[in-house]
Amino acid sequence: MSHDAATRQSETLTMYADYVCPFCYLGEASLEQYRDQRDQPLDVEWHPFDLRAGKRGPDGEIDTDADDGKDEDYYAQARENVERLQDEYDVEMSLSLATDVDSKPAQQAALFVRERYPEQFEGFHEAVFDALWQDERDIGHPDVLADLADDMGIPTDELREAVEDPEREADLEARFADAQQVGVTGVPTFAYDGHAARGAVPPEHLRRLVEG
Repeated sequence: MSHDAATRQSETLTMYADYVCPFCYLGEASLEQYRDQRDQPLDVEWHPFDLRAGKRGPDGEIDTDADDGKDEDYYAQARENVERLQDEYDVEMSLSLATDVDSKPAQQAALFVRERYPEQFEGFHEAVFDALWQDERDIGHPDVLADLADDMGIPTDELREAVEDPEREADLEARFADAQQVGVTGVPTFAYDGHAARGAVPPEHLRRLVEG
């Protein structure tokens, strides 16, 4: 195998992201712009992350009254940053924040789609993001996920079973733990060849991360 071929094979960027993170949606847009500018394709592997980990009770459900250290000033600044990046990356969003949505079912569904229907994964992944940030749909609800799957030609009964499967939930939790173990504390985080960039960074930052 030639050196160039080996390099192309190894070019995989890992993106740690959670569907309920508006900066992940914006980071996806920046990443798409960078990929469009490249001469060579860049593989991207999504890795799930639980943005709501600090607000989950013992039963795993989100406790909206739990103190995660984020006050009104934090959310006001977040909204301002989201609106600024929408303009910068030319992204339409009907929501700025989605603090009450639990993305665990969507992440579990996405892992199932990637495993069983890999050719439809990228479309499903994008559809989940769009459903929340453009259409304001609750991606924590199995009916919404089943609708998105149906649009992709994915059997809805299989998807519903996957979302309810405790073994798949345990696998998702393990992936959350893996992300923390390698030092990911917030999303989006882009990782490539031992280096990382955190936040919805612009395409030129992603170019520096990947190309040096």
